[in-house]
Order: sequence, then C-alpha cells, then structure tokens
Amino acid sequence: MIDHMGVTVRDLAVARRFYDAALAPLGIAMVMEVTPEESGGYHGVGYGRPGKPSFWVSSDAHRPAGNDAPGEGIHIAFAADDRAAVDAFHAAAMAHGGRDNGAPGIRPHYHPNYYAAFVLDPDGINVEAVCHKPA
Repeated sequence: MIDHMGVTVRDLAVARRFYDAALAPLGIAMVMEVTPEESGGYHGVGYGRPGKPSFWVSSDAHRPAGNDAPGEGIHIAFAADDRAAVDAFHAAAMAHGGRDNGAPGIRPHYHPNYYAAFVLDPDGINVEAVCHKPA
C-alpha cells in the first residue's frame, strides 16, 4: 500500500553513514540521490532494492522551524530475510552511531516467530529490522 516514505534528519552525511551500514545486511542500499542543484534545495538519498527507492532520508532544509527533534515519534520497520540479517543490522547500526532500543530477539507478544531488533538512529528515529520466519 505504501509506495515510499521519508524522514528528515539534522545531518545528512551522518545519517547516510548510519543507513548505508545498518541497511546493508537487509539487502537495502542507496539507489538514488537528488541533489539541491537538481531540485532547487531538497537533498535526499533514496534507499531500496535495485531500481526502486522506497525509503528516503533528506536534509533538514524543509523541516519546520522550532522542530529540534525530527525523529521523535517515528518508527520504521524493515523486513529481513532471516534472523542473521536482523543480528547483522543491529551490529552495523550500533557500530555507526545507533543507540540500542531493543536487542535482537523474539517478541512473542506480536507472534511466536517475530524476531526483531530496534535501534535509534542519530536523530532518534526508531528503526527496526524484523524477520517473521521460524528459526
């Protein structure tokens, strides 16, 4: 149902290093960049699988004045092919500026095979990797 989504960050270079590392274990990479020169001000990096950006990270040039916590209240969950990818996502995110918000493990309150890890990105966005497959 959702074609794509985006988040605004304080420092695009910091966010880009974080998402490049954290999403790689999930098979998600930067597939497109829109520069301020191309757009008249917007600077965004589109992540996805080959040929289709579905998650955008952009500079705060268009963030409303006074919003000093752009990520507060945002939650993004990325699908992982297996539990090892969830573990690798968590490790990569932590090594690149993420803060632990839930170590890899089963979340049986969602369902018996819900294996996930949660991190806060450098802007406080709650980023999750989840695998719904049995071990």
